[in-house]
Amino acid sequence: MGDHKEQQPVRVGAAVRRRRRALELTLAVVAERSGLSVPFLSQVENDRARPSSTSLEKLADALRTTAVELLAAADPAASVDVVRAEPVAEGDFDPRTRALVRGHHQLHASEFTGDHDAGRELQHRNDELMYVADGAVEIEAEGRAYRLGRGDTLYLTGGVRHRWRATVPDTRIIVVAVAEHIEAVQNRSR
Repeated sequence: MGDHKEQQPVRVGAAVRRRRRALELTLAVVAERSGLSVPFLSQVENDRARPSSTSLEKLADALRTTAVELLAAADPAASVDVVRAEPVAEGDFDPRTRALVRGHHQLHASEFTGDHDAGRELQHRNDELMYVADGAVEIEAEGRAYRLGRGDTLYLTGGVRHRWRATVPDTRIIVVAVAEHIEAVQNRSR
């Protein structure tokens, strides 16, 4: 098994179907406008056929959009990515931050080992989860202090101001957050 990323082509079918339905068009109307056949369009929408760049342009024109917009709205390519642990020299207790996810995804995950700049206040646009893998931390969020030990988690909704510090040497926390480029749905009804 290698440490690599396996990726499939982008699946544009669902984006085409969503756009067609938003415009309240039938496959027959899109076929007429694009010059592509109804069976081919059906296969595209069901991801059983991939349109060429020329066909995608025709399809985009028929749907009053661009090929770039259809690709941007496409379902993300299926992927598997392994991020291996980095070797740490014995006796190296320097604080470290390591990304656990590579690339541009909906989730961002990082591992923090050692102490952290406790004076630095953080505020993220989207929700995040902090998990204490080893050690202990003290987290101040919205004016309240929380002490977390190994195995504890803290969930913060987007916009919560917070800061944290390790209270035990060699503390290791994992932070998983919705990426900043994602427009999260705000449901604040309580």
